[in-house]
Amino acid sequence: MILEASLEVFAEKGFGGATTREIATRADVPLGLLRYHFGSKLKLWQAAVERSFAEVDAGLEAAQRARQEGLDEVAQMRAGIRAHVHFVARRPEFVRLMHDEGKRRGPRMRWIVDRHVKPMFERLVPMIRRLQELGRLPDDIDPLHFVYALIGAIDVIFHQAEECRRVTGTDPISPAAVEAHARAVEILLLGPAPPSASS
Repeated sequence: MILEASLEVFAEKGFGGATTREIATRADVPLGLLRYHFGSKLKLWQAAVERSFAEVDAGLEAAQRARQEGLDEVAQMRAGIRAHVHFVARRPEFVRLMHDEGKRRGPRMRWIVDRHVKPMFERLVPMIRRLQELGRLPDDIDPLHFVYALIGAIDVIFHQAEECRRVTGTDPISPAAVEAHARAVEILLLGPAPPSASS
């Protein structure tokens, strides 16, 4: 509960605007409990980010399990996309935090990149290269562009959920919309699934 509240407040207010007092209030715990367990606002922020990336990593592990179950590389990428769409739908505040930190040249951005984003990117590159070898992705697209196109395709609808609701009347967080979005991203980036493929 504390880390969920922390992620929400950091996403809403930014690191500079967030206070441990507000986080404690949101989590309905004494302020002293935060200080006892985390020591500082930075350590609390890092713990909230770590927890979120553990969920992101679980999505990549879903793709790797798909391979162990005998599914091909395209099915693996579909599994990874689907898992990440569902994660972002559950945790849109994670996207807001990442957008905020990703635009700044600071120690928190460097910490996130060095500890989480770069290793994840390096895990994705061989998967993308293999899809290119199989002819499922154009071989003249650098993986970095595929990765950022993928992130944008997945994230924006949840990052701008209020705009989506106003424009379309659709709640992008509803289960049906999340499923439809996962399917749309899969098809746009990988083409339609074979009729026998389960999604």
